[in-house]
Amino acid sequence: MEVVRAGLSVEAVATTHTGLKTEPRMDIHKNARTTPHSRMLMIERLRSGWAVAEVAQALGVDPGTVRKWRDRFAAEGEAGLADRSSQPPHSPDRLGEREEAAILALRRDRLSGPAIARRLARPVSTIGVVLRRHGLGRLSALDPRPPVTRYEREQPGELIHIDIKKLGRINGIGHRITGDRSGQSNGRGIGWEYLHVAVDDRSRLAFTQLLPSERRQDATAFLNSSLAWFRSLGITVQRVMTDNGSAYRSRDFAAACADNKVAHKRTRPYTPKTNGKAERFIQSSIREWAYARPFNSSAQRHAAMPPWLHDYNTARPHSALNGKPPISRLPKDNLLGNDI
Repeated sequence: MEVVRAGLSVEAVATTHTGLKTEPRMDIHKNARTTPHSRMLMIERLRSGWAVAEVAQALGVDPGTVRKWRDRFAAEGEAGLADRSSQPPHSPDRLGEREEAAILALRRDRLSGPAIARRLARPVSTIGVVLRRHGLGRLSALDPRPPVTRYEREQPGELIHIDIKKLGRINGIGHRITGDRSGQSNGRGIGWEYLHVAVDDRSRLAFTQLLPSERRQDATAFLNSSLAWFRSLGITVQRVMTDNGSAYRSRDFAAACADNKVAHKRTRPYTPKTNGKAERFIQSSIREWAYARPFNSSAQRHAAMPPWLHDYNTARPHSALNGKPPISRLPKDNLLGNDI
């Protein structure tokens, strides 16, 4: 068994943080009475002969508001009807460039906000405002982001990703769809079922089973079933990757790997992205199968899995495969139906 540690290439990077001035932006809240469209409507109605009071009553605003937008339109045209930032044009109490530079210099020495405040004898709130304005509100902003490491095996079977997704059992369509909350507690406590998935790193071919638990017995049985399924496609599995769940650390799972001459790799703790292909497949299956439509029972949902999975493996375009299905990565074989 081998634990995979995320490899990070480290390089020295000099970073500078500058405050970027952007266009004034204002989000209109949900109860706003006026928008650029309704303000233009005010102008159009005034042009057509409406009185200020009539326009105000029709739009549910104060006559002074109508006059304000009328005058602003007269002075600036249609651009005057746009939202403006609430930031004051002048801030006489704002720190000067030299004072802000001193704060930023101490921040780049990795001092905390309170430590900078003590050093410069300024309020912590003032230091926080300056740091956030320059994108240095968190110390982690000083660290360059590690590069994303993507990999893909050369041949099918070199690595199989295995994972489990917990799904609640179904006993009738729920209130989220029907809107009827009467009797909603009747479905509580009916338990869970577990979607075990195995995804080939190279081809993205996937095998799944819905099993009653995530314990070592079911995890080991799934391992044997998935290896047999890949063998039926002419794929010899060399290694499998799992997380650090207790089932995958069990002696039964280790013995099954040894019996099948398969190496076992485990992800680094708290690093699920290492097993990302299985995680991504689970997201697709949840969105396109498990939650794609309402099911009356777990058995009905279970019956919908094989057709969806067959389509996923043989027909559904995959973005990582240039729009081709996973089976296209296998050598062409008329028995598999991928020789067309």
